[in-house]
Amino acid sequence: EVQFVESGGGLVQTGGSLRLSCVASGLTFDDYSISWLRQVPGKEREGIACISNDGATYYAEFVKGRFTISSDNAKSTMYLEMNSLRPEDTANYYCAVDRRLCIGPFEYSGQGTQVTVSS
Repeated sequence: EVQFVESGGGLVQTGGSLRLSCVASGLTFDDYSISWLRQVPGKEREGIACISNDGATYYAEFVKGRFTISSDNAKSTMYLEMNSLRPEDTANYYCAVDRRLCIGPFEYSGQGTQVTVSS
């Protein structure tokens, strides 16, 4: 059974930082592109960052220079370092994997961790 467990979310003030983690079990990251996404209730989900299985890294424009995605494949863990947080970053953040160079569809995803940025 494949499972993802995200952690590291919480309440932070504008300008603050958080580090999210996603631990996977039941699969190996070597076989997938790994992504962080976020969603606010009632809105479309947004792709934030991805490490593709050919080694490339992609970021959404609205997080470039503020967020950094990384992974430790030996530990089946991915991370999202978030700096200079803004109220509009408030969302449920979750990890997902696909086999198509970050294009999707996502084969597996987690339940997410809530990030709330206060103004």
